Amino acid sequence: MAGSNSWTKASPYFLSLLRIVAAFLFLCHGADKLFNLPEGPFTLISSAKLFTVVPGLAGILEFGGGLLLLIGLFSRPIAFILSGEMAFAYFTAHFPHNHIFPYLNGGENAALFCFVFLYLSAAGAGPWSVDRARGRA
Repeated sequence: MAGSNSWTKASPYFLSLLRIVAAFLFLCHGADKLFNLPEGPFTLISSAKLFTVVPGLAGILEFGGGLLLLIGLFSRPIAFILSGEMAFAYFTAHFPHNHIFPYLNGGENAALFCFVFLYLSAAGAGPWSVDRARGRA
């Protein structure tokens, strides 16, 4: 199968693409929590809310971690931390809603982000990353 060989050779680039798309989507969640974007006018959350778990810590992790993951800087440790954040979010905010299935308790995003980030923590950033440019991918 000649075609499958070239498809296999492209897999590192798909890894980078997965990281970039997942990080951008995740960053958007943080931007919403911290800056009320893209829904409303730019409004920085109050400093009182900044020291709460949600939106404060979650927003910082999602925006800051999403930005670092988007460019592929410190990808493995950042992805591991974000995976943990999403596991925490799932079990504290979604799982208690009396449904074990994520599509019934609203936890689909948290579950999917958790496992995508866990994979990225093991697989690394891929070739399109600052980590690779620094020789650390």
